[in-house]
Amino acid sequence: MRPIATLAPARAVPARAIDGGLGNVAIGALIVTALYLGRDVFVPIALAILFSFVLAPLVKGLQKLRVPRSLAVITVVLIAFSALGALTMAMVGQATQLAGDLPVYQSTMREKIASLRGAGPGSGVLSRAADVLQDLGKELDKPQAKDASPLAPSVRPPDARPIPVEVHQPEPGALETLRAFLTPLIHPLTTTGIVVIFVVFILLQREDLRNRFIRLTGTYDLQKTTAAFDDAARRLSRLFLTQLVLNAGFGLVIGTGLWLIGVPSALLWGILSAILRFIPYLGAILAAIFPMVIAASVDPGWTMLAWTAALFLVAEPLAGHVVEPLVYGRSTGLSPVAIVVAATFWTWLWGPIGLVLATPLTVCLVVLGRHVERLEFLDVLLGDRPALSAPEIFYQRVLAGDPAEAADKAEEVLKERSLSVYYDEVALEGLRLAASDAARGVLDATRQTRILETVREVVDDLADHDDRNPAVGEMTNDPEAEAAIAETDEAEGSADLPILAPENLGEAFRGEDRVVCVAAQSELDEAAALMLTQILGKHGLTARVLPADTLSTNNLAALAADQPALICLCYLDGTSSAHMKYAIKRLRRRLPSTVIILGSLSPNAGLATELQATVLADKVETSLRGMSNACLTYAMRNVSASLET
Repeated sequence: MRPIATLAPARAVPARAIDGGLGNVAIGALIVTALYLGRDVFVPIALAILFSFVLAPLVKGLQKLRVPRSLAVITVVLIAFSALGALTMAMVGQATQLAGDLPVYQSTMREKIASLRGAGPGSGVLSRAADVLQDLGKELDKPQAKDASPLAPSVRPPDARPIPVEVHQPEPGALETLRAFLTPLIHPLTTTGIVVIFVVFILLQREDLRNRFIRLTGTYDLQKTTAAFDDAARRLSRLFLTQLVLNAGFGLVIGTGLWLIGVPSALLWGILSAILRFIPYLGAILAAIFPMVIAASVDPGWTMLAWTAALFLVAEPLAGHVVEPLVYGRSTGLSPVAIVVAATFWTWLWGPIGLVLATPLTVCLVVLGRHVERLEFLDVLLGDRPALSAPEIFYQRVLAGDPAEAADKAEEVLKERSLSVYYDEVALEGLRLAASDAARGVLDATRQTRILETVREVVDDLADHDDRNPAVGEMTNDPEAEAAIAETDEAEGSADLPILAPENLGEAFRGEDRVVCVAAQSELDEAAALMLTQILGKHGLTARVLPADTLSTNNLAALAADQPALICLCYLDGTSSAHMKYAIKRLRRRLPSTVIILGSLSPNAGLATELQATVLADKVETSLRGMSNACLTYAMRNVSASLET
């Protein structure tokens, strides 16, 4: 019978952790509720904060010209809001004129609809069906006929007819007319006034507000926190000002193009295009719908509509995929999912104004998350930076037995980095994480076997790549690959490893099985040995991999019989110095003339220096690239020795 496995007792979750999690959820729910209920106050504050980021560089520019801060703030705010007021009045005038011309466009639209109905086969049937439904609807909407009176017609009085009654409202007086005119304007004017007041005070008290926020987030590292906030404010100001300029330029192009095409109210559509472009993904589509409808209504043909559609189809991709990447860089810092979620959340919270503010507000939150430790979760949830580092992603993929995705990520990195650098800085670091888990007892033998087989497939998939620095790296659009490339910037060597031609190899290194890479303790060491073998093969030195049981008595005798010229011993566990010394002594006893290179593949450089002085190895290295260079050097030394003799 198979023994019944005993279940480990579940680890109790501390009550303090549960209370802390529930407390954070309650605080988050309270904040969302406050934002929803107090939207009449928070919306102007949010607008004021965004305006302050846009106007702050202009205020600083005036201050550099020796203009007092108060005067600079008032001047900039007056100019900015005067321009906004002028644009608003222009939009109102254009909208009023358009509303007056709509009856003129109605007949053109009816003619086009009628032509569309008769354009295709079967349209007559559809038209008749639509007429039937329309007649049926009219019949259903008719009021019921009153029941006939029980009295005979001869009994009714001849002049019994209903008397029509009309109710007329009195003419509105001056106060009523003024009230009807001002009521729709009260809320926008109030919001505008609050925004102006907050913008002025934020610009005047910018440093004081910064210091108070630093106090709230913590003063344990004042220098670092201050530098972070200054950097965040500078980046946000540049981002929002650039976005405003680009969207204004987009609106100018659209407005000018529509004016040249002949679409009425071109100024209105240009301003709306600039505003709606703040809405992610849908903004350009919404901006195109209205002028296209008007173009179809004005032109009896389809030429104006076609030119209008072409204008948006050319301008939006050009702005979104050419101009913006050149100005912003590759990204504004938000993941695509975060943009959609943020747009949905802020629209639900604050309505249409929330949809326009969604991206700027979310960018603010992500920047705070990158600079404030307590808000780091915002960067993890909303930012475009990978949640896991490149070695963690490699370890997670090989642990899950997914060589395809691991190889795909490697392919992206190899566009700008050499194979040996990728193995050292990404794959080997991932194997070190696995070795750490194995040392803690949380990675069993079955999973280690799966990791080895997955790494074997990844190495096989990368066999077509040469180990050299790409002359011109091909750009990648994968954020995780970009992070991996950034992590290997400092690790990239200044020169490639040498490539040995067969005729340049010494006599001891010619033939099969002259170089052996031995896994010292586990299958994880064997995975590292596979990578080392491939690197050596790329540089003209053929090697083979032996498993972890090679150092046993029987297998060691077989290895001694082969008499290899060089042995590379791979260790991922840098704490097993006693095992290293014992293994090298056994190898040296059986193979006294063989070159032995010890690979202590751990980040502990001090241990490597200690081992170099105490073990009997010819060379101690801490990286695959270092081991490869040592192997190639010993091969070339044999060439030199043979020439001298």
